[in-house]
Amino acid sequence: MKTRYLYMVYFIMSVTDIITINISNIIANNYHNLNTSASVSQLIVANYLWLLAAVYFGLYSRKFIHSLKNVYQLTVKSFILFTFLFFPYVAITKSTPSTGFLVLFYVIMLIGLLLNRLLYTISENLLKKYFKITKPVAIIGSNDMALRLAGYFKETNNHFAFEGFLHQENASYLDGQGSILPSIVSQIESAAHSGIKDIYVSLSTERFTEFELLQKEAEKHCMRVKMVPDSSLASHLKVSYMGDFAVLSHRDEPLEEIENRFKKRVFDIVFSSLVIVFILSWLYPIIGLIIKLQSPGPVLFKQLRSGKNNKAFICYKFRSMRMHDGFKQATRDDDRITRIGAFLRKTSLDELPQFFNVLLGDMSTVGPRPHVLNMTKEYSQIINQYMVRHFLKSGITGWAQVNGFRGETKDPVLMQKRVEHDIWYLENWSMWLDLKIVFKTVFQVLKGDENAY
Repeated sequence: MKTRYLYMVYFIMSVTDIITINISNIIANNYHNLNTSASVSQLIVANYLWLLAAVYFGLYSRKFIHSLKNVYQLTVKSFILFTFLFFPYVAITKSTPSTGFLVLFYVIMLIGLLLNRLLYTISENLLKKYFKITKPVAIIGSNDMALRLAGYFKETNNHFAFEGFLHQENASYLDGQGSILPSIVSQIESAAHSGIKDIYVSLSTERFTEFELLQKEAEKHCMRVKMVPDSSLASHLKVSYMGDFAVLSHRDEPLEEIENRFKKRVFDIVFSSLVIVFILSWLYPIIGLIIKLQSPGPVLFKQLRSGKNNKAFICYKFRSMRMHDGFKQATRDDDRITRIGAFLRKTSLDELPQFFNVLLGDMSTVGPRPHVLNMTKEYSQIINQYMVRHFLKSGITGWAQVNGFRGETKDPVLMQKRVEHDIWYLENWSMWLDLKIVFKTVFQVLKGDENAY
């Protein structure tokens, strides 16, 4: 549960480690005037062996890097393992006749690695001081565990901004009818408006039903409720760990981890850039010209849609209809659709400009399809867990779409099925799943989809 800024510090530290090893090797080689070809092979092997040692001890693992003490300990352990792995390689290959090379290389490398850790510490402190990199959180209730948790959030060395207690009573949070107290509902709404995304609550086992109701209320405002149990764990809840605290949440969300969001964002940037450079660069002018010839108006259709955390963004599509006022969802044999528009919609080529949305960061290649604002408002009132899909960035394609749930949505049952697929994707995300969805989407486009119109 780290912010993107701190994760970048961790990522940069791993990159600078490799740079440090390379520089150390080059300096030692140049000082002893060693053979150039041997130096190149040494450099490659040194990089691989360092990564092997670092991975073995979990140096760049999320759970270790959170503790500065662990960072230094694991760095030294990785360095010791590296020295034992690299020495036999040098001895067997006889790539260097000088023991002085090894001594100089090891000394420079160790000093460089420790300096990297010092820079990491300074960078983290500067980010905390001058940038808003902490996550705003609040707590419901004030029992002993909640007070301990508040103390943890207030520590200067963690990555949270504790905004206070939403409700400081430890009695039931339900009224006589079994609903959340109006005062708590009001405070949850206020917390959402103030930018809080995570709410923590500490409950005993016999009050776990209150957690279910609290999280449903919070999800209406695109917020998460997580529980720090005041007693034994409930088997049906998902458990994660934050320092010494066991945290319960309603579901697994792989993309809550910054490492996974980073991987997904890198894939989005690379994939969208390739599509824009190698496809849209020549296809856009052709499609744009045909659209202009068949009906007056802009080439692109721009529309506000609901994105991650229910924030509106401008979604781009190739215009497939004649210009008209108001919004009405397209239906089969819609007379507003132009000839080129029918082709674009049938082949899903009208969605291609959304790769600009992906590159800008408003969307992802894979995720829940974005809906127009009035649809979001309408369906959030009648579809169970509808707003949960907005925990993710919207996608050009998604798990619901490759499973046949696309096109017109007159029937709320069909929308409920879409939401269920979107939530399944949220709980089961992996890079392999994204790649599977992309390949299935391409196959559907080539095959043709009867729901595309």
